[in-house]
Amino acid sequence: MSSQKQPSLPVGTPTRIRFVVNGQPHQLDNPDPNRTLLNHLRETLALTGTKEGCAEGDCGACTVVVSEPHDQGVRSRAVNACIQLLPTLHGKDVLTVEGLAGPGACLHPVQQAMVDVHASQCGFCTPGFVMSLHALLDSKPDASRDEIECALAGNLCRCTGYRPIIDAARQAGPQCAKAGMGCRSAASVETASSESVALDAQGRRFWAPVALEEFAALRMAHPEARILAGGTDLGLVLTKKRMDLPALLYVGRVEALRRVERSASHLEIGAAVSLTDAFEPLVEQYPELAEWARRFASAPIRNAGTLGGNIGNGSPIGDSMPVLMVLDASLVLRRGAQTREVALDAFYTGYQRNVLAAGEFIERIRIPLRHPRLQVRAYKISKRFDQDISAVCGAFSLLCEDSGVVSSVRVAFGGMAATPTRAPRCEAALLQGRWDKATVHQAMAALDEDFEPIDDMRASKAYRRLVAGNLLRKFHLETTGDARISVLDQEVFA
Repeated sequence: MSSQKQPSLPVGTPTRIRFVVNGQPHQLDNPDPNRTLLNHLRETLALTGTKEGCAEGDCGACTVVVSEPHDQGVRSRAVNACIQLLPTLHGKDVLTVEGLAGPGACLHPVQQAMVDVHASQCGFCTPGFVMSLHALLDSKPDASRDEIECALAGNLCRCTGYRPIIDAARQAGPQCAKAGMGCRSAASVETASSESVALDAQGRRFWAPVALEEFAALRMAHPEARILAGGTDLGLVLTKKRMDLPALLYVGRVEALRRVERSASHLEIGAAVSLTDAFEPLVEQYPELAEWARRFASAPIRNAGTLGGNIGNGSPIGDSMPVLMVLDASLVLRRGAQTREVALDAFYTGYQRNVLAAGEFIERIRIPLRHPRLQVRAYKISKRFDQDISAVCGAFSLLCEDSGVVSSVRVAFGGMAATPTRAPRCEAALLQGRWDKATVHQAMAALDEDFEPIDDMRASKAYRRLVAGNLLRKFHLETTGDARISVLDQEVFA
């Protein structure tokens, strides 16, 4: 169907996508916007090394490496193909396990190391592990064991175990450094473009503008469209709920929404900035958040998911919101050419409901730079250390006078209510009191009145209440003691 028959599509906008797979350019005319990259690789291109395990970005069997232009260079990262929608690959380079072998079918160093140390048994998960390791070692061949484990947090194995896979990573690193193998093919230069894209296939529409003004206009014209960012939540609507998404407005090509800037007073993070790129400057400002950022999700999910998407989704167990609330973050909302600023703790009005008007969207997140004496902590409680959904996520910030009196305090939780929210009674019990054990115990009692948690598969109501109070106590111990208490501290938890 031509663009002339569709007045809602910008005149002259391309109705096809171009991308590269394993060095070979591909062009698709009006592909189905609801089709995933995984299905295209397996069913159309017969690249069956990329597996479907969970179809929700948890197991890592579908991991591929995607490269795209970035800051006058090229960035290559591991992502989950099962929840990446095909049109979002326009102008990018996709590398699958079939594309790793060198001339003459010579195995890539990671593949060879996996063979040498017997790191594969059934082999179903192996391609995903290989691609995650390639993405890591291509940029950091001297990766430490901790960095290797972090890179593999989104890859699950149920027969070999992880020790030989880690051994393979450590063996392959020096060989990758010698080989100097990059993730990106030269053909990707031809497909990288700054053009907007609009698709209309099988009654499903997809818009991918590049200019902020164009995005805002499309949002006004199509308020019914679902905003698509990394697809780490919306992708599951297709793969797990089997629902149709008839109209999608993609933020991933809007350059103005992909910037991280620092003013004299704030970090300004565009709504389409990936979690990986958003957490880097955030942790630089607040180093205490490093463990929270690592545990937020697996590396492929952080590479694809966006901070704006996590906030906009509004899940009561979204881990970014409690942390941003205690940092006094605000959102710049845009509708057409008009903008307004709303405090994050005033953004939600109920379960996955917010103050956005029809045609309005999150443009950027504003986070104040650190006050020199500000104490900050964030704690994630879940059944697994890596790649798990929180039962409770608690975040705290505190300013004390030299006398020990609390002059400013913020306490926020996820998993304790229908929305991530602050704890006003707890904060009131702490404010203007001395930061001591007696005041904290009073605040723990007040905290019980702030929330009425639910019982579900992740935790009981009683457990959530107990944990929330204990996290406040932990925050007090850490900020009045000599060291931070972490689940990584073997001396504390031996």
